[in-house]
Amino acid sequence: MKTYDDLHWDDLHWDDLRTVLALVRHGTLAEAGAQLGVNYTTVARRIARVERALDLPVFERTADGYRPTEVAQQIGAKAAEMEAAADDLLRGLSGQDQRLSGPLVVTAPQLLIAHVLGPALKAFTAKYPEIQLKLRASNDLLDLNRREADIALRISRDPGDTLKGRRLVEQASASFASATYADHISQHTDLPIDWLVYEGMADLPPHVRQHHPLSRIHMVFDDMVAMAGAAQAGLGVVRMPLFLGRALGLRQIDLLPPQPYPEIWLVAHRDLWASAKVAALRAELVPFFKAERHRFI
Repeated sequence: MKTYDDLHWDDLHWDDLRTVLALVRHGTLAEAGAQLGVNYTTVARRIARVERALDLPVFERTADGYRPTEVAQQIGAKAAEMEAAADDLLRGLSGQDQRLSGPLVVTAPQLLIAHVLGPALKAFTAKYPEIQLKLRASNDLLDLNRREADIALRISRDPGDTLKGRRLVEQASASFASATYADHISQHTDLPIDWLVYEGMADLPPHVRQHHPLSRIHMVFDDMVAMAGAAQAGLGVVRMPLFLGRALGLRQIDLLPPQPYPEIWLVAHRDLWASAKVAALRAELVPFFKAERHRFI
């Protein structure tokens, strides 16, 4: 091994350390590259540069990906501290930004963007044409502490203890089906009732099992968009939020009465809550959801 003085420290850059951290977190070149916004060859090149500078193997190459050595864990831990300090600094500076211009990254579930937010976003961009909205449509909870987004709409009973938030609207869910499948159920009361369920709630509600014993799970989905499409195609009954079933043109059926469903929240990091762009979007969304409350309950 080289001595301390022989190591090529000048060859290491912050991007290299961030890349080690990303590969520790994600395990593959492709996933680390996606998180960093670079291709996998760039990740491999940076890791090779770190290993040359240290004259040490930083990762073990395996069939399943890259396994971090103790050296990688040490670098990753220090890089995470540096990343957190940088994020803290940048959030603080962004929170003082009172300009109604520049980028604003908003994340929300895909179906909420597709079927609810359009009019509000149109009004917002008309009022503030110099704000460059970037929409990140995802059901994953992006890390607002790490600045993966500036502000988030979340369907949740617990939007995050470290965040500042505003509940926009309460909502309920119920059972829906296409008109064709709803007619099938009413005309064939002796046949099984097929249900389409989401893997996170992959069981039938107790009310359904008790009052509609012919019900059975027909398909399990890991994606709400796909499940909604299957319901529209007449493949079965689906439990979903009222706003979504109504927006998709499905028929609400009485197999399951409306049930409480997680609320819709607007959340941001406390450092960003008072920034001009976040405050402007909040001022647009709060009255919009109040006016549209009837769609959710």
